[in-house]
Amino acid sequence: MNNIHPDFERIVSRKTKEKKLGQSSKVFWFTGLSGSGKSTIAEHFEKKLFSEGYFTQVLDGDNIRSGINSDLGFNMEDRQENIRRISEIGKLYLNNGVISLVSFISPTIAAREKAKSIIGADDFVEVFINTPLEICENRDVKGLYKKARAGEIRNFSGISSPYEAPENPAIEIITTSQSVAECVDKLFNFAQPLIKY
Repeated sequence: MNNIHPDFERIVSRKTKEKKLGQSSKVFWFTGLSGSGKSTIAEHFEKKLFSEGYFTQVLDGDNIRSGINSDLGFNMEDRQENIRRISEIGKLYLNNGVISLVSFISPTIAAREKAKSIIGADDFVEVFINTPLEICENRDVKGLYKKARAGEIRNFSGISSPYEAPENPAIEIITTSQSVAECVDKLFNFAQPLIKY
């Protein structure tokens, strides 16, 4: 590590890139149980932002785990490394003026605090997709809960591994009483003042 000398001062600054893109970059960190609607809401939120002229990037747990984090498992140590890596990627996008929508279960408060410390408290926007376990399990579109209940998947959040809900998220989206469109509108209205240049 003694031979590594990061130099961010000679590259084009975040402020200059934000001006070019006409937006203030943020990292919207979606957390919630598997099947809560994180990916669906993030995808629709991105489309809404893009239609309004914003430049965005979705970073989804399944996509990242099939690529850059394909070497990681699901024990707590690997999950922490998963979050660390994605936080660093989110920070790179942030510093390039891009609005990132990060959709990861990120099951513990400590993991999300670590992400916030890497990204920076002022730029980390925690979005809690609050869907009760029983509804997530009833949806089970990927069949993961069934496998977890059968013992085929270990360390599954909400079943054999804990999920710690955020205590004070920036915004809470309750999917049981709102449609996807309503969730996205609520999120967009909340986000607009944060991302407006």
